[in-house]
Amino acid sequence: MLKKLLGALALSLTCTLALASEGGAHLDRAPDRITDLAALQNGAKLFVNYCLNCHSANSMRYNKLMDLGLSEDEIKKNLLFSREKVGDLMTISMTPADAKKWFGAAPPDLSVIARAKNANFGPSGVDYIYTYLRTFYRDSSKKTGWNNVVFPSVGMPNVLWELEGPRSFTEIAVHQVADAQGNEHWERTTTVYDADGIPTAKSEPLKDYTGEASHVTRFDSADAKTFSKFESDVADLSNFLGWMAEPGQLERKQIGVWVMLFLFLFLFVAIRMNAAYWKHVR
Repeated sequence: MLKKLLGALALSLTCTLALASEGGAHLDRAPDRITDLAALQNGAKLFVNYCLNCHSANSMRYNKLMDLGLSEDEIKKNLLFSREKVGDLMTISMTPADAKKWFGAAPPDLSVIARAKNANFGPSGVDYIYTYLRTFYRDSSKKTGWNNVVFPSVGMPNVLWELEGPRSFTEIAVHQVADAQGNEHWERTTTVYDADGIPTAKSEPLKDYTGEASHVTRFDSADAKTFSKFESDVADLSNFLGWMAEPGQLERKQIGVWVMLFLFLFLFVAIRMNAAYWKHVR
């Protein structure tokens, strides 16, 4: 029985690591601001202004934001723009049918998106969102005019483009190609998408190349200060989505510490009791 349990555990770990390695693009680690109320309040504001038009949060009520230090009047003044009440759920007026018609698929509900994107023994869902929102680039070949490194050919446009500012995107791929005779050789292809999404590609053969295939991406921002502020806003938004996925996570972690301390104390007492009970028997 023990061997079966150990085998199942080993198999689950192997599958988890395999799935984590299939994530494609590298995910950057998001700044940890889950305890920063000011950052979470800014994230809530960004979410309502930029995300809630297409994405719902059907498991979250506006008045739950009071846990972030916002008053009911502040929520009404800054986060409610139509007939919603403070106790209402964060729903949207767009129907799934219209969403599928306009975007090809209905935008997902974001209530627990951060938990859904978690990878065991790998990047968190907040890391995924943080990287995803920062890797949009203009691509004139796409219907929306945008593409994404983490989610190629995504149907969602870059809703934060005004905060991001203009920037270009460079993609460098080293790969094998075959000539007319079927002989394979290594080639480096550099594709640059300018701020308007117009691509320029250049390929060059690599003689005597002994390495492996590689894929490197780079962004160049026209205004470093603007992009730095944008990255901070994305970090706030990502952490807010992480908080929204489990508003009670901080309390859960605090309780967990006390539970572990109790268990260790109980273990010590149990060991001492066991030794005292069996002392005369031995």
